[in-house]
Amino acid sequence: MTIRGERRTTIAGPTGALEVVLNVPDAAPRGIALVTHPHPLQGGTLDNKVVQTLAKTFVALGYAGVRLNFRGVGQSEGAFDDGAGETDDALAVLAFARGEFADVALTRPVLAGFSFGTYVQTRVAHAVEPERIVFVGPAVKRFAAEHVPADTIVIHGEEDDVVALADVLAWARPQQLPVVVFPGCGHFFHGRLPQLQRVITGMWQR
Repeated sequence: MTIRGERRTTIAGPTGALEVVLNVPDAAPRGIALVTHPHPLQGGTLDNKVVQTLAKTFVALGYAGVRLNFRGVGQSEGAFDDGAGETDDALAVLAFARGEFADVALTRPVLAGFSFGTYVQTRVAHAVEPERIVFVGPAVKRFAAEHVPADTIVIHGEEDDVVALADVLAWARPQQLPVVVFPGCGHFFHGRLPQLQRVITGMWQR
């Protein structure tokens, strides 16, 4: 999957080079959407199909989609750091994106993540006030996932064998946070990516 208007580059990160992909809408962007990928030690990269779908969705909504490979992945230097260093990576890429898109540099970014990437985004949200958060297949049991704003979009597969739906509901329940469940769907949303895009797009309008 290649998204229109895609540009790959490397930037200076906290522990060396960071690989970044920028996707830009046809018109001037309304904001920046930072998208983070699954666990680096389990094959997660910025080219993951769910991550690409998230970027494509936000480009269609008028945002500049920004993805990165965490340290130690692809062309990004460094080694896995259990989420702490990856948070620093994400913040460095967000700062870079704000420089690239100066007209929207002061707008609140959208934070979107898949699996391990959702954990990183809960940490990023401590440093920046997001416009909104989107979580797909959130990794809420292995990592200390925190509470999120009430308007956060959470989507999970009923048959997810990486993060059990029951664990996501247990995390969401005390927050009274709605969870959109895709029946018969696994962790990687095989065959359901167009539906994933439609659901996020439909829920974006408030």
